Amino acid sequence: MVVGRNRNAQLVIDKSAIYDNISAEINRLDDKTEMFMVVKANAYNHGAVQVAQIAKAAGATGFCVAILDEAIQLREAGFVDEPILVLGITDVEDLPLISKYNIDVTVSSVEWVKQANQVFEDLKLKNKIKMFLALDTGMGRVGLQTTNEVDEFLEFINSKENNLLLDGVFTHFSTADGKNTDYFNFQYQNFEKLMKCFKTKPRYVSVANSATSLWHKMTGSNMIRFGVAAYGLNPSGTVLASPIALKPAMSLTTELVYTKQVQPGRSIGYGATYTVADDQWIGTVPVGYADGVRRSMQGFKVLVDGHLCPIVGRVCMDQFMVKLPYKMNPGTEVVIFGKQAGKEITLQQVADQCGTIHYEIACGFTERLPRVYK
Repeated sequence: MVVGRNRNAQLVIDKSAIYDNISAEINRLDDKTEMFMVVKANAYNHGAVQVAQIAKAAGATGFCVAILDEAIQLREAGFVDEPILVLGITDVEDLPLISKYNIDVTVSSVEWVKQANQVFEDLKLKNKIKMFLALDTGMGRVGLQTTNEVDEFLEFINSKENNLLLDGVFTHFSTADGKNTDYFNFQYQNFEKLMKCFKTKPRYVSVANSATSLWHKMTGSNMIRFGVAAYGLNPSGTVLASPIALKPAMSLTTELVYTKQVQPGRSIGYGATYTVADDQWIGTVPVGYADGVRRSMQGFKVLVDGHLCPIVGRVCMDQFMVKLPYKMNPGTEVVIFGKQAGKEITLQQVADQCGTIHYEIACGFTERLPRVYK
């Protein structure tokens, strides 16, 4: 998809907000705990390389991504020494790339490491394969679940240390952002039980994503995986108050491209779902669901010249219409979320309107919207 550079519509990324969010959390960590910045999915659509640069300047010592290509992107962008962990499962066939770019990969089975060792020897790869063992303590996604599995894994790894290096171990909590901690405690007990299999702990032990790091004090861990909170978004939505003042980093701004007065009885948009009851000024905004502005945002209010103006009619693929309080000129700024004239619309409010979470909204904006960094 082409980037819309000749249209006034953009995601504005506040670099200082990301820096401040990361710094605030690092200041809460003890001296022995490192932060890996999570920049998967193009840094939650904030721009992976740009965010990685900010995170490194703020004190992050490594990065987490979801797929191997994202890790390679960082290496080729100049992050040559920092640990980069691929959180998803990577195919054994990609071992030459893993070795070449010195990437840490997540492993979740003994079969994978046996195959990897054989491929390493067959291809005579140079760099050791560095791995993080995933422990499934109750998330149900990836990872070993029993002490027998972990014992078998460690027995093989310890016999093949020349080729395969266990760099870390981690788990992921499914309810760290909730008020009820019963299942969280269940998972942590499982983690402690599985960790007893290790006679010597690897370099990194990680139990904390953003939510765990913000709301749970953990022992035996020396690395956090800081994700959504770094972008100024509360991992729990509105359930728990963040212990640090999170600063939202992303805004979506555009402009009115056309305004007109519509007579009573006329309807707006596909399906004629909104009919004008009296003389109304209607403005057209040049973004739509092809940009990630969802159809379910009909009725949501955006900021236009300091006024909260409702989206009327269905959101189109490339445009939507708003009801204006008076005649406004084309070129007037529209803020879909962000700040304008002392007022603010949050990504959480957008998510509430769409019946989802802010993670999904942020990741849903397409590349047709350019990212502008300030």
